[in-house]
Amino acid sequence: ERKDLNRIKMVLVEKIVPVKLSEQLGKDPTTVSKWCTNQSQPTLEILLRIAELLEVNYTELVRVE
Repeated sequence: ERKDLNRIKMVLVEKIVPVKLSEQLGKDPTTVSKWCTNQSQPTLEILLRIAELLEVNYTELVRVE
């Protein structure tokens, strides 16, 4: 089995998507980054907008225990 030689794809996903998302939401990229790392949480309204922009059901964005 071949190992991945680099993380370019992951870095693109981690860096480009949050930047585009921040632009679409009118939010600072740092804010979106904090949401992605669970340092802070978006409001329900923003969460629903993120789900809409990512074309997923909002339940895919939250974990209920």
